[in-house]
Amino acid sequence: MPTPHPPRPAYPPPGGDPGESDELLAARLRDGPDTEAARVTGLLMARHWQPAHDYATICLATSSHVGAMVTAAAWHRVLDRLAEGEPATALRPRLLVAVRDTVRQWSGDDEMSSVVPELLKPAGGRGMRAAKSLTPENRTLAARAFASLPGPSRCLLWHTEVEGEPISVPSALLGMDTDTATATLEQAREKFREGCLHAHKQLAPSEDCRYHSRLLDVPIRRGGALLPDVRKHLADCRHCRHAADQLARFKGELGTLIAEAVLGWGARRYLDSRPARTASGALAKGSSRHRGRRTGLLGRIPVPVRRPPGRPRSGRTLLRQFGAASASVVAVVLVVSVWSYDGGGADPAASTSAAGGEGETSATSRPKPPGVAGRTATADRTRLRNVAAELCLDVRGEPRAGAGARLAACSEAWTQQWTYEEDGLVRSVADPGLCLDSQADAGVVILGTCADQGTERGDDVRYDLTAEGELVPRRQRQLALAATAPGPDADVVVKVRERSDAQRWRSDPVPTAEGSLSVSRTDRPDARSVELPGR
Repeated sequence: MPTPHPPRPAYPPPGGDPGESDELLAARLRDGPDTEAARVTGLLMARHWQPAHDYATICLATSSHVGAMVTAAAWHRVLDRLAEGEPATALRPRLLVAVRDTVRQWSGDDEMSSVVPELLKPAGGRGMRAAKSLTPENRTLAARAFASLPGPSRCLLWHTEVEGEPISVPSALLGMDTDTATATLEQAREKFREGCLHAHKQLAPSEDCRYHSRLLDVPIRRGGALLPDVRKHLADCRHCRHAADQLARFKGELGTLIAEAVLGWGARRYLDSRPARTASGALAKGSSRHRGRRTGLLGRIPVPVRRPPGRPRSGRTLLRQFGAASASVVAVVLVVSVWSYDGGGADPAASTSAAGGEGETSATSRPKPPGVAGRTATADRTRLRNVAAELCLDVRGEPRAGAGARLAACSEAWTQQWTYEEDGLVRSVADPGLCLDSQADAGVVILGTCADQGTERGDDVRYDLTAEGELVPRRQRQLALAATAPGPDADVVVKVRERSDAQRWRSDPVPTAEGSLSVSRTDRPDARSVELPGR
């Protein structure tokens, strides 16, 4: 006797009709009655609750009931944003990040910790609280590149590479047919790689690093040997060594790279917990049991040898470290011909600084006055200090679309860290998908989506930096970024440009955080060595 309903395709998204995308459900959440909102919430939770709960258990280092509390709180935060209009594409990684941030915030609340002692585990909330950053230093490029991808690309990459699921799962979550999803996934992988290379050049601490950026991609992509000069540069440059490591992960360890870049804390344990990875054998390619062996090009990237203080490095040691690497003239011609030097006069402002844009007087065409925001060659991000108030540009509350900008006492907080990019974007380091927007709220500066250049809203989030340190909106050049008052918590707005100190901003290097997280060998924040896996 035939069944009343036809069988569903393999691996449908659990909860809800496979034809209903996450975004379609979110639209019903925003526009439907309360009864419909409750039903839609249940459908979305059925799809994504279990992975979020698994990660909460990892972040807490306990399987107690607190994991359910954290998961519910994270869901509440994410659903609120969906109801306010944020898109529901790539919902899974966003929810996991909300889980991680909830654990960290709760563990930092003494009252909360006193009633929930599970938050004080050194391998859980207590350790997260001690970490200055949950984004590993050696995954910064990948984190930035992944955040800049469109939502569907992030969804496809996360579910296929991190979760290890077949393409039918994310295609159903997106309401997309599998053929289109497969083609989009291939484009997403390439755009992600291009984003890593672009971020490497933008964040490069020197022109030498930008030059060597062009000599990394082709050999790593093809699995060939790096040029001797490149290997020598990598041995001395941590920024480029991290870039080479991340690019090498695109072959066989892309899921590990994405998880470490997005989650940081507990990323490898989350990967090990994914049923689809275990069932498909993907776990064997990127799991912790293979961390001790570096293969292919990755194994040939030189890493500085840790030596006791005062002990010189011998010539024999150098020979052993660099090996007998050589490259033919053909290889040199191949690599150089692929990249034409595009440095020109425009110095891409890495997230190292708050300078580099072209204002009415370009910062690249005339000297910068002392104390005015400018390119900082030794940092990869900057704080913006108001000259009149001696306070830093900060985000009001959590970094999210629509959050206001304010002045605050300068600190190491992620919400005070910015990058000024060559196309004029002032991007938040706390959420690289958001930029300063002075147009959306009648002159009040808020965080908004970093719109592409040339689009309708492209100029809303772009500023020219003058040699005097003013940030001038490209849409209204007679205005400049300023605070409503010189004291703490003052709103940041755009005012008629008057060339006063209240409208001038200095670039402050961000202090290096001693307890920043590294994924070289462990998720713990006290692992401060920044070496490639396998050392």
